[in-house]
Amino acid sequence: MNPILAKTFGGLSKQYYFRQLFFAVLMSAFFIAIGFRQKDGSIAIGAILMLFVSTFLYPYSRFVYESIIEFIIGNNTFFVNAIFMMFVKIFTMLVCFMLAIFIAPVGLLYLYFRNSANGS
Repeated sequence: MNPILAKTFGGLSKQYYFRQLFFAVLMSAFFIAIGFRQKDGSIAIGAILMLFVSTFLYPYSRFVYESIIEFIIGNNTFFVNAIFMMFVKIFTMLVCFMLAIFIAPVGLLYLYFRNSANGS
């Protein structure tokens, strides 16, 4: 594999990547289902292409979000209402999915420099 690709796209653990990819596929399926429920019963090719790109970039977008939250919160624990927390979690997942094309490059750059510094 190309060393640049290995340091960027291969920078996340497989377990983390596939877990986040699972949720991205669920969100894509949700948006495709909504698209097919439109009056004409079709979805634009551009929308499907954007969903495809967002699906594969979502794990890196989520990595950036979780890294920022970990930096801000640290090892603190917050006790909040579970229903409220689920709404916040779903909201942040949707934001990371919809903005993955803009957020993921930051994560890919970080992974590249981190893995280059580690000598891998």
